[in-house]
Amino acid sequence: MLTVTVAVAFLFFASALVAPTSISRGALLGMLPFAAVLAVAAIGQTLVVQQGGFDLSVPGAISLAVVISTHLPNGDDSGLLPALGLGLVVAVAAGIGNGLLIGRLGLNPIVATLGMNALLYAGVLGISGGAPRRTTELLRSATGGLTLGIPNSVYVAVVVVVVAAVAMKKTAAGRRFEAIGANPHAARATALPVTRHRAGAYVWAQILYWMAGVMLAGIIAQPTAFQGDSYLLPSVAAVVLGGTSLLGGRGYLVATAVAALFLSQLGQFVLALGVSFAFRTLVEAAALTVGVALYSLDWRGLRNRFGQRRPISA
Repeated sequence: MLTVTVAVAFLFFASALVAPTSISRGALLGMLPFAAVLAVAAIGQTLVVQQGGFDLSVPGAISLAVVISTHLPNGDDSGLLPALGLGLVVAVAAGIGNGLLIGRLGLNPIVATLGMNALLYAGVLGISGGAPRRTTELLRSATGGLTLGIPNSVYVAVVVVVVAAVAMKKTAAGRRFEAIGANPHAARATALPVTRHRAGAYVWAQILYWMAGVMLAGIIAQPTAFQGDSYLLPSVAAVVLGGTSLLGGRGYLVATAVAALFLSQLGQFVLALGVSFAFRTLVEAAALTVGVALYSLDWRGLRNRFGQRRPISA
């Protein structure tokens, strides 16, 4: 938490010096809603990573939530709630599918979630045909509006992060969840339901992806059918920069949300400098590399391994 907070403070300081337009009121009001969406999606990815998994279905899940929230109501506010309910049911079904494939059948998480992502994109194309559609005014005002000068999506993200963090750190179920991710073999020896918790991680992750997609559909007046494509790499980078190891175990949900703010402002800062989108992607990849190097590599073991003195032969 300390590392990523210092990084955020340094980034905003550098933005004020080099690209002051990136921290103007208009720029911040444009950045914060997308930071909130990324924070919610990254919390879902954190739950999966804590169980030693990896979820590649983020783009399809977010895109399908966007399409269902915009195409089914077709601009009619009265059709929004049924569309949201349908989207939630689809998200739970996708999470159960991932959970069964990985937790029960033992498939590789990358392969299983990649296949689920393809199925979700089939739903995107089936509903939208690849064409965008305007969101409803109700959803636009609910998630894209302002309250006390702060975007409503930020309030949603704060509530999600607080509830998830309290459930993870202050409840017995949350402590069991972390213990199972840290050492599933020891968890099985103590009769903890390893399969159920692993499957549950994918279900909750899909629910959070659905929530992120609904928020995104309200923030953008006319979102594309593939709006979730840009959230796979940042969601993983936020998890890693937040201190959660890709090997599983303890996760830091609040730090993940702060890392999402860091990545969103980093993108704003890079764009203010006038560089291309490709360079922004390289910057995000570099941030992911730094996070993996800091939190997922056993530097002590590497030093011991390569620092051992080889015996000199006679």
